Amino acid sequence: MRVLLTTKRGAGHFGPLIPFARALRRAGDAVLVAAPASAEPMLRAEGFPARFFDDAPDEERDPIFAAAAASQAPASYVFAEAFARVDARVALPGVLDICRDWKPDLVISEISEFAGPIVAAKLGIPAISVGISQQGRSEAVAAASELLPALDELGARIGLPPDPDGRRLLSLPYFTLVPEALEEPDLRSARAAWRFREPDPPAEDAASDRWASDGRPLVYLTFGSVAPTMDLFPHVYRGAIDAFSALPVRVLVTIGRERDPAELGPVPENVEVAGWVPQRDVMPHAAAIVCHGGSGTLTMGLAAGVPMAVVPLFADQSWNAERIAAIGAGIVLEGGAGAVAGLGDAVSKLLVDPAYRANAERVAEEMRALPGVDAAPAIARAIAENGALAAIV
Repeated sequence: MRVLLTTKRGAGHFGPLIPFARALRRAGDAVLVAAPASAEPMLRAEGFPARFFDDAPDEERDPIFAAAAASQAPASYVFAEAFARVDARVALPGVLDICRDWKPDLVISEISEFAGPIVAAKLGIPAISVGISQQGRSEAVAAASELLPALDELGARIGLPPDPDGRRLLSLPYFTLVPEALEEPDLRSARAAWRFREPDPPAEDAASDRWASDGRPLVYLTFGSVAPTMDLFPHVYRGAIDAFSALPVRVLVTIGRERDPAELGPVPENVEVAGWVPQRDVMPHAAAIVCHGGSGTLTMGLAAGVPMAVVPLFADQSWNAERIAAIGAGIVLEGGAGAVAGLGDAVSKLLVDPAYRANAERVAEEMRALPGVDAAPAIARAIAENGALAAIV
């Protein structure tokens, strides 16, 4: 089977696709990734074959995000104006050409990448949507009045009829690594979710030996791949580092591929700054995680049973922070970037109160009961061969 995966730039968008791509490849399927040109270093690092299309112009995207931040606009505004009318509009011709040339049997797209499912609908290719955040909230955004006209505009560009209720997107089979514990229980989802867990890490992994204990607990600090490219860098990172300087802990700070650790200047003896580190190497050794509430980090942290201090900064992070507080697996610090000053107290509490780790480990146990991601290719193959109904019945 030939599977095309479509994504946007940024590790938060591509990261949730990686376990499925690896599982498909292990199952013997041919995998190709379609992505913006700026994602080439990320895809090269992961070792996936790829075809690239043009990047959406920053001069079109940046004012949208600035306006959203200034007005505290709902997520549907960003999805409509940035992800659909800019990103997907630019991606659409490239994805269409790739599909016509490579002729995939199946298209798998992360839920905020709209060119893939629209092209798949035009060409009659079965498609799957991969969730990168909470399903109920993401589907509420997808069904919002701001987004649906933008999706119809995209479809019209390649001759699709209007879809005023958004059924083309909301009826796609839905795969996700996000656990049920992170879902908002009061939000009804439009479709059943196929939930999976990543494979267990190797029992002995030489690559992770560097994080083994030296007698001090390890605190892993990451604000994801987008924050380092914003004006949050470097002051938010320096504030967080300063909050830990007097604590008897080791701190690993990651700042993404686009920044140089030297940009943070001198750091205390107990702090190590790195660009990009595989989180799976770190999680088994972490006593606590400090993050902004990105879904990928939270999902991986919960899978390892690690409690966390969350400072939500943008996007879906406030949704996720609410769930971490609700399940008792961490502490949320409200107030945006300024809240990092309280991280020392928050992490100290995480390390001495066993309830936080116990609650995180309870979720980890629930996640271990999910089917492994290697079960996904058989379901994907049934969808490709017989349509979504045959895979679900």
